[in-house]
Amino acid sequence: MIKDNQQINEPAWSRRRFLKGAAAIGGVSLMSTLLPKTALAKAIEQALPQFIYTKTAQDGILTSAHWGAFQAVVKNGKMVDVVPVVDDPYPNELIKMAPYQVHAKNRIKYPMVRKSYLEGGPGAGKEKRGSDEWVRVSWDKANQLVANEITRLQTKYGPSSIYAGSYGWKSTGMFHNSRTLLQRLMNLNGGFLGYAGDYSTGAAQMIMPHVMGSMEVYEQQTTWPVIIESSELVVLWGFNAMVTLKNAWNVPDHEGQVGLQALKEKGTRVIAIDPVRNETVDFMDAEWIAPRPYTDVAMMLGIAHTLYTEELYDKEFLEHYTKGFDKFVPYLTGESDGTPKTAEWAAEISGIDAKTIKMLAHEFAKNRTMLMAGWGMQRQQHGEQPHWMMVTLAAMLGQIGLPGGGFGFSYHYSSGGSPTAKGGIISGINAGKAPKGSPAPIPVARIAEAILEPGKTIQFNGKSVTYPEIKMVYVAGGNPFHQHQDTNNLLKAWQTLDTIIVNEPYWTASAKHADIVLPTTTSYERNDIDMGGDYSQRYVFPMHKAVEPQFESKSDFDIFSGIAEKLGVKAAFTENKTEMQWIKGMYDEMAKQARANRVPLPPFSMFWEANDYITFPIPDTNQKWIRHADFRENPLLNPLGTPSGRIEIYSDTVEKMGYADCAPHAKWYEPKEWYKADIAKKYPLSLNTAHPTNRLHSQLDNTPLRDKYAVANREAILINASDAKARGIADGDLVRAFNDRGQILVGAKISDAIRPGVIRVSEGAWYDSATPGKEGGLCRNGCINVLTFDVGSSQLAQGNCGHMAQLEIEKYQGKAPENTAHAVPRGA
Repeated sequence: MIKDNQQINEPAWSRRRFLKGAAAIGGVSLMSTLLPKTALAKAIEQALPQFIYTKTAQDGILTSAHWGAFQAVVKNGKMVDVVPVVDDPYPNELIKMAPYQVHAKNRIKYPMVRKSYLEGGPGAGKEKRGSDEWVRVSWDKANQLVANEITRLQTKYGPSSIYAGSYGWKSTGMFHNSRTLLQRLMNLNGGFLGYAGDYSTGAAQMIMPHVMGSMEVYEQQTTWPVIIESSELVVLWGFNAMVTLKNAWNVPDHEGQVGLQALKEKGTRVIAIDPVRNETVDFMDAEWIAPRPYTDVAMMLGIAHTLYTEELYDKEFLEHYTKGFDKFVPYLTGESDGTPKTAEWAAEISGIDAKTIKMLAHEFAKNRTMLMAGWGMQRQQHGEQPHWMMVTLAAMLGQIGLPGGGFGFSYHYSSGGSPTAKGGIISGINAGKAPKGSPAPIPVARIAEAILEPGKTIQFNGKSVTYPEIKMVYVAGGNPFHQHQDTNNLLKAWQTLDTIIVNEPYWTASAKHADIVLPTTTSYERNDIDMGGDYSQRYVFPMHKAVEPQFESKSDFDIFSGIAEKLGVKAAFTENKTEMQWIKGMYDEMAKQARANRVPLPPFSMFWEANDYITFPIPDTNQKWIRHADFRENPLLNPLGTPSGRIEIYSDTVEKMGYADCAPHAKWYEPKEWYKADIAKKYPLSLNTAHPTNRLHSQLDNTPLRDKYAVANREAILINASDAKARGIADGDLVRAFNDRGQILVGAKISDAIRPGVIRVSEGAWYDSATPGKEGGLCRNGCINVLTFDVGSSQLAQGNCGHMAQLEIEKYQGKAPENTAHAVPRGA
């Protein structure tokens, strides 16, 4: 029997062993009705020598979330505790908040309608959104209101009037995918306006296909075993994996932390480049270099100039595997614009001395170097440039496709680099086919602008996009009042709409600013199934319902089924299948794939009843996988997806777009807000936003875990000691952070682990205005997007710029206002 991380070689999967395992499963099947769950799970494991089946503690109800898989402990119908699965190498303390998610004080208990809307219909009392009273209605009434409004808008204005993009980190589970279920309903009823791109990687995912022929940001990386064995220098650029790897889009396997730990134990040299000495810098005991915010491209150009002028770059690699380096050189040397991008030039911009920049060039060139980049530096104005420039830098080093060399853009996300298993993959419910005449999507981060400026035409990745007249927004599985920049501008946009509908378990700011709110279950109040390990695809987890739906909440599937019935499309929406029939179908399809890979699985009923999960084997070849190795071995037989089939340092496609804000090669652009801009005279501090350590975006902000990070009962603001002293701010003080866009209250955390002139506030604090429904109100909980600006990264990607802004801070004077971010509104 294979235990833990023991490898399995493909030749061991003989047909004889496969048939033996399949026959053994049949024997267990005959006993399944007689065995208790623990014994059943053990019997299945004995029948399947190819992989581990039994791993759980067997003392609760197995389920999972974005932060890990666990056993839910339930007493008297109430979830009281959780226990992580025993083979989770880095259990996440966030799982302990599951009981508080289920039994939160601000659960939405019943279908609710805003009073003015209920009395006056669509558009009534728009200005009261966020402050109006709420009225409880029956599910039948709520479903009818929603169906009537969908029908009215489809008939009068067409599908482009209904924005049902519903972006966000919806709950785990392949069946209860709220976003897909919403789109499925809308496609069956005339179509809807959707979105393109995302908030996480908006700029990088649009530019990388032009450069590398693929997104890169969501794809498998050279595996950790290869990195540990072969990398001599690892550079963490804007990278805080010990925080971001806690969670995953599906269920995390937490193997990324194992990789970082092994790298640390081996003693591999690690350099971290970030304005903040973050948790990963400390964990790795890395060499810390702290440039000014938003200057990464200039710093990379200074390194590239040193490589070029000192002939430390790989001419042969550039000649055989890239296109356009000769067109990039005139910019690098200053021949084309009169400004050589020397280390001294980069030092003046970045604040890192030229000697250090040259040292980095020398160290990168003489070692097998892996450049690992985070995504924060592309969530900025001109965010296309940092990742493009990093690829250019890696190409000059000539190590792309070699063991332990090159670049990687998802080592910090969902354990990229965790070796891929061989088994089956679960496909979730689909959104169905978009009807003929469905509108083209808009860039996701441009939603507020689209609502406020119907008819405006923008550029987006070489095409023109004209904003339609949006009348309704339907949100399921997201929280726009957390994720979107310039909250006051979003509020202004929200108040122009006829109707806003939100499916949500809690009274978030997005729910409070809606017209119709439908209470949804948490993932622990329904059944589902999911994969574990976004990149490893190693686990299959049953997600058992731990407790009954609280109050009158329903799953999104049941909610949309009810609306579908009113619209006359219920049979098509449900396909006349129940929740468990859908889940069984997904499992059975996955089991077919596993069988084709000679990995036998138990029948669904046995899998479900055993209260256990599946662990697929990892072939030895997958342990040693190297990104772009096949391209390097033979670029003619294994071309990239670019027009040339090679890495495009200079893109003719981008050149033809003719955008002044995105050149055909990586380039340094001054952002509209940074320390040298005129606005810095009034607002001298540069913002550095961060993923929170103790929540997932805005999720879990309403749990007791908040007590660990809140300062003065607000979101914390990290301030350098010198900046705090100059403003008379002490550790723990209540602070007002502000600029021309808005103002927030935060709690001071004084530290030398942040560069002077920079402040850090994590995203995700729930918006709580002191003047609900009105622009400019003081956010009493510290929602950082009140201060960020809402412009596209460039005409190419139109990504968000949530990682940057200039602001000022001061000690708050007077009595601290009550923080009502997690309070229940009137009537609810």
